[in-house]
Amino acid sequence: MNPADVAQSALPVTADLSIFSLFLQAHWVVKLVMIGLLACSIWVWAIAIDKLLLFARTKRAMDRFEQAFWSGQSLEELYRALSARPTHSMAALFVAAMREWKRSFEGQSRSFAGLQTRIDKVMDVTITREIDRLERRLLVLATVGSAGPFVGLFGTVWGIMNSFQSIAASKNTSLAVVAPGIAEALFATAIGLVAAIPATIFYNKFVAEVNKQAHRLEGFADEFSAILSRQIDERGT
Repeated sequence: MNPADVAQSALPVTADLSIFSLFLQAHWVVKLVMIGLLACSIWVWAIAIDKLLLFARTKRAMDRFEQAFWSGQSLEELYRALSARPTHSMAALFVAAMREWKRSFEGQSRSFAGLQTRIDKVMDVTITREIDRLERRLLVLATVGSAGPFVGLFGTVWGIMNSFQSIAASKNTSLAVVAPGIAEALFATAIGLVAAIPATIFYNKFVAEVNKQAHRLEGFADEFSAILSRQIDERGT
């Protein structure tokens, strides 16, 4: 901190301790920390809202798909309806398996050897790809949740150091002089917690949701693989 900053901080203290005033009176380093944490907080909420809508939309789409799949509708009709643009994870899994199935049966060789293995492999790859899509940007929540309080603490430490230098420059240790500087410094930690707490809560919630949907996809993949396996056996005999 340069002497000019300290001297400016040693100016007569105002009694205004509003949030806006605390921000304006803070050192520029603390201001940068606060602005960064506020930006992270907005980013966290934007990701959270997007993920909440995504998981709700995906769950509804999976429910509708499973209802259609187990209704007795022809797999060919279902494939034709979804193959152009599968809009959710389970449809993508179904289309990938059916595409491999049709490729083997409609090809010149009509080879059944290894078809079951190829279908299982295709579904495993599709599940991995869909899980990666659902987990996208969760790393941001984890990072803000773990690092946010420490970034806020850095702003607080810097603010307290600046406050002590201001107190030393003013040669006045009364509470009226000390309190505003400490309040400014602690404000940075408060903003860090405001960013980190929702990030941690949403991260844990979304990880649980991803695991739930992954188990659902794996369950459907096992059931669909068993159906195709029976059909391979029937056509191979």
